[in-house]
Amino acid sequence: MREEPQEHREGTAPPIEFCYRHPSVQTGVHCTRCGRPICPDCMVPAPVGFQCQECVQQARREFQRGAGRRIRSAGITMTKVLLVAILAGLILEIVAGGPNALQDPSGRTLIRLGALQPFLVAHGQYWRLLTPIFLHNGLLHIAFNSYALWIFGTAMEDALGRSRFLLVFFATGFLASATSYAFGPVGVVGVGASGAIFGVFGAFIAYNYRRRHLALAAANLRWAMMMILLNAVLAIGFAGIDWRAHVGGLVSGFAAGYAAEGFGPSRQRSLVRVAGFAALIAIGALLVVWRTGQIQALPEFERGVAFFSS
Repeated sequence: MREEPQEHREGTAPPIEFCYRHPSVQTGVHCTRCGRPICPDCMVPAPVGFQCQECVQQARREFQRGAGRRIRSAGITMTKVLLVAILAGLILEIVAGGPNALQDPSGRTLIRLGALQPFLVAHGQYWRLLTPIFLHNGLLHIAFNSYALWIFGTAMEDALGRSRFLLVFFATGFLASATSYAFGPVGVVGVGASGAIFGVFGAFIAYNYRRRHLALAAANLRWAMMMILLNAVLAIGFAGIDWRAHVGGLVSGFAAGYAAEGFGPSRQRSLVRVAGFAALIAIGALLVVWRTGQIQALPEFERGVAFFSS
């Protein structure tokens, strides 16, 4: 025999709500962005549920302001600060390794400056999961990554603000390094901001996916899919590309993009952001712990540490 719902057994009824724009129309639907009750005339389909017309108009204004804000952003932005930090990393490579660092810096130089090396990370040098973001393998490498960071970093900093943009950048940079460390070979030296940039790119996809009912967002998604296909072809054609870091950054970036904006009623969004980023960092930490145990159990672990430390 089917059990009756609790409210029927207790003789209570759900509260009656009315549309905030049409007070005479009863409804049980709420906007997934602001949480206010809305009637069928006010409902706009969204990725999850429905949004009110005011929230949809606000999203349109965000896109329309984007280009103008980027043109006016002549001051200091976090994207520019990160680009300067990457340039400073190149200068350090030149100072430490000479002019050859512009074309082909030595692995020893990169390791001294903080490159990702699995044996050394497993030996306790966990800071190497973040420092490789600011090191690059030559001028072409840094030029490509800097251009990509300028494009996607500017867009996402405008959309999310400075603090959330930096949180996305460093959290996904860590996840990208953790993925490379967990699933890559142990004898490699890894550098580059591409993992973090793919994270920002993943957040860009999430941001536009949530607004895919808008023409500009739909166009951005089509462009993003073309970029993913192009990078997949490049990863297959060039053995030196760390596709594991790219995949880790992209996937974690998509999740970070959702976490950065949050969802549900506005009063719950801060909690969603904190929980979302905490979960991402925890996943990365678990990958690092798991891989560290594996590497430390290898017979060549001590020899590898000694070789890359010399």
